[in-house]
Amino acid sequence: MGININTGMKDDYSYLFQGLSGNGSLGNLNMLSDYAAIKNGSYGKLMKAYYGGAGALQTSASGTRTKTNNVLEQILEEKKYPKVSKEAQEANSKLTSSLSSLTNSVSALQNKDTYQVSTDGTSAADKVVSAVKNYVSLYNDVVGAAKNSTLTGKTFHVAGMMRSTSENSGRLAEIGVTVKRDGTLQLDEDKLKATDLSKVQELFSKDDVMSYGSTVMARLGFASASSGSTSRVEQEDVQQDQPAYNGASALKTDIKTLLSDSLYAKKKDENGAEKYDVESIFAAAADFVNHYNKMLEDGLASSNSGVMANLTRVMEKTAQYRDGLGQLGISVDEKGRLKIDEDVFKKSDMSQVKQFFGEYGDSIATNVSLVDYYLRTQAGAAANYTGNGTYDTQGGFRYSDLV
Repeated sequence: MGININTGMKDDYSYLFQGLSGNGSLGNLNMLSDYAAIKNGSYGKLMKAYYGGAGALQTSASGTRTKTNNVLEQILEEKKYPKVSKEAQEANSKLTSSLSSLTNSVSALQNKDTYQVSTDGTSAADKVVSAVKNYVSLYNDVVGAAKNSTLTGKTFHVAGMMRSTSENSGRLAEIGVTVKRDGTLQLDEDKLKATDLSKVQELFSKDDVMSYGSTVMARLGFASASSGSTSRVEQEDVQQDQPAYNGASALKTDIKTLLSDSLYAKKKDENGAEKYDVESIFAAAADFVNHYNKMLEDGLASSNSGVMANLTRVMEKTAQYRDGLGQLGISVDEKGRLKIDEDVFKKSDMSQVKQFFGEYGDSIATNVSLVDYYLRTQAGAAANYTGNGTYDTQGGFRYSDLV
């Protein structure tokens, strides 16, 4: 079982999940229907009726399932109750521990003390070289474990980390770190030693939410938080009673409010002058900030990969609009949370506020709605959705593993 790495696919690590993509919404709908038919047994009944097959699954008096001679039934049975090999179990264990170690190594590269001479006389250059070497080694451990792991919730975010690494391959090469075709890293220690340490510090900066180090840290956080069920079927069989109301649900309402023309309708003051209702606009923006942060809290507590994927897209888009938010007095901290400065916001041009949220709010609306949907529904139905709506019908296993 496990994950089959296709080294011929450059800069695309979606192969970590061995998923199939449909042609548009109709293709995805068909795949959902096919998978539902397999799961509820109707597909098997149809095939047996067509071929006149015999040998349905038998259950002994003790409740133990016995194997059937019918190939189709064997496939359906094994797909419903996938086996986890010893190799996969070991990979699952190693992946979990390696994620924690890699997180610590990124923290070291984000620590300002790493770039300063120690009290014991250790040079900053030696400390940085040691920290990067440790990062490369642990990064490769995570990637290696993910290839054979069945913890799809975790490997989903490992793939995201690898995509971020690929996107930053040019900057990594400047400090002596090469991204190999299999997704692992290789370090040229001599080139690293000759590199200006400020390049390394900037690359891993925690003050910039869009830096390579910050994006990797975010993915590691999601991966560590994920329960990482060993199979989609196990995830689908577990009922998760999610609250109907959550931060994302409230944020959807806030976005609609901030996009509405009525909020920006000017009203006459006591002197007859038409002015914006700044207090109402600020209240709507403050609600947006509070519910945005609540959505992050709710999302990070979820093991649903549909939630995680769409939450990541919202955070990425927010980072892209960081400057615009800042002009309105809304800051983004290193963890992606928002904070609003009332004085700065109220002094802003409300027509610009309307225009800004018309762009930013509209850009995140779909992903916020998907976060809300996945938080309110069973994890199984959304366990293999990606941030752009692609559905992985096979999850962490393949038909080739079963026949």
